Amino acid sequence: MQLNDEQKVDEAVERRRFLGLTAAAAALATTGTATGCGVLGGGDGNVTLTVVAADYDLTGGDSTKRYWDGLVAAYRAKHPEVTVQVRIESWNDVDRTVAEMVKAGEAPDIAQIGAYADHAAADRLYSADELLSIPVQANFLAPLIAAGENRRTQYGLPFVASTRPLFYNRDLFEAAGAQPPTTWAELAAAAEKLKAHGVPTPFALPLGPEEAQAEAMMWLLSGGGGWTDAAEHYAIDSEANIRTFEWLRKNLVGKGLTGPVAPAELNRKAAFAAFAEGRVGMLNGHPSLVKEAAGKGIRVGQVPLPGIDGKPKTSMGVADWIMGFRQNGHRKEIGDFLDFLFSDENVLKFAGDNDLLPVTLTASARMETDPQHANLREFLKALPDTQLPPVGKTSWAAVSENIKQNIGRAVAPGGRPAEVLGAIGRAATAAEAAE
Repeated sequence: MQLNDEQKVDEAVERRRFLGLTAAAAALATTGTATGCGVLGGGDGNVTLTVVAADYDLTGGDSTKRYWDGLVAAYRAKHPEVTVQVRIESWNDVDRTVAEMVKAGEAPDIAQIGAYADHAAADRLYSADELLSIPVQANFLAPLIAAGENRRTQYGLPFVASTRPLFYNRDLFEAAGAQPPTTWAELAAAAEKLKAHGVPTPFALPLGPEEAQAEAMMWLLSGGGGWTDAAEHYAIDSEANIRTFEWLRKNLVGKGLTGPVAPAELNRKAAFAAFAEGRVGMLNGHPSLVKEAAGKGIRVGQVPLPGIDGKPKTSMGVADWIMGFRQNGHRKEIGDFLDFLFSDENVLKFAGDNDLLPVTLTASARMETDPQHANLREFLKALPDTQLPPVGKTSWAAVSENIKQNIGRAVAPGGRPAEVLGAIGRAATAAEAAE
C-alpha cells in the first residue's frame, strides 16, 4: 500500500516518538551584510538569540538578508519576549567565522553553515531531540536525518538540499544528432557526436579543488561504489571506485571529450559558466544552474546521471545545515525558533527563492505540485532516494580536502586510479581511526 505524505509524517512521528521520550529521560538522568555584523529584528525581550547564517544570493544582492528579516519579524510578532540577532556571512567565511566565535567562547545560539560534525563531536550542540517538537523532527526526509547524525544521534538539522542530475544542452544535442544518455556507453557516444559537431567541451568534468569531492561521488555512486561501505567505513579504493575512474580516464578524458581544461584544473563554477554560455554539451548540474542557463537562452534538458548499464541504485544529495549551540543555555528559545523556521511556509520561501529543495516531507509535496517550481521537479523526484557525503564523520573535512586536491590526478594522462584512490583511502582510514 502506498502511503501519502500525511500518512508518512504520521508514521514517522510514531517511529520517532519513542526516541524523543528516551532522549528526554536520558537528559533527566544525566544581521547585517555579507561583510559585517548587524541586527535583523530587535526589541527589549528577556532573551536574545544570536544567529550566524550563510549568504545564498549569487548575484551580490540582499535576498538572504530579506528572508531572515521577514522570518525574524514574523517570529517576534508571536514571541515578543525573544530578540533575534542575525549575522549574514559569505559562504567563503561562514564556517570559519563560527569556528572562531566558538574558540573565543562566544558561540552563537544558532549557526546555519556547511558542517556540523566537529561541533557535535565536541559536545557543543543540542541534539534534534532536545530542540524540536516531535512532528517537526519526524517531518525531515529520511536521507537528511541519517546524514545529520553523529554517533547515531541527530545534531545537524537540514536547512536546504539539492540533487545533481545530468544537464544537457538541447540545442547542441539536436544539432549533433545526439540522444540523452541512460548508460555510460550512451553518454560517451553522445559526447563523441558533440565533439564531431564542434562543441568545445562535450562533457565537463570538474575535478578541480572547488568541489571535486561532490563530482567524484556522483560518478562513484553511478558505478555502484561510494566514499563509504555498507558499514559506513571509508572504502575509497574499492574495486567499484577504481573501475569508475578507469572508465572516466579511458573513455572520456583519454578521448578528448572533456574539453580543453584538464579535469584536475576545472572548477565547478567555471564549468557552470561555460554551460550557461553554450560551450558545454553535458555536465552534472545544480538547481541554481537551470535559471542561470535559461536566462542566457540555453534550453536545458535533465536526466538522471547514467549508471554503467542504466539508472544507478542511488544518486548524490547535498544538504546545508543549521544547529543549536549549548553554550548560552537557550535550549527552549532555540527550539521554538527552529520549530517556526521549519514550517512549510518558511521552508518553501527560502528553498523557492534560491532554486533549492525543501528538506521536509510536507514542503516537498507542496513544491512538487506547484507550477511555479516545475523546473525543480526532477530534483525533487530524486531527493528521497539520495545518498549524502559522510558529513557526520569528524574526519570528513580533512578527507574531503585530500580528495579535492588529489582526485583529479586519477584521470590525467598516464594516471593510475588504483594508486591515487589507494593513497587517499589510506589517509582516510587513518583519520577515521583517530576519530
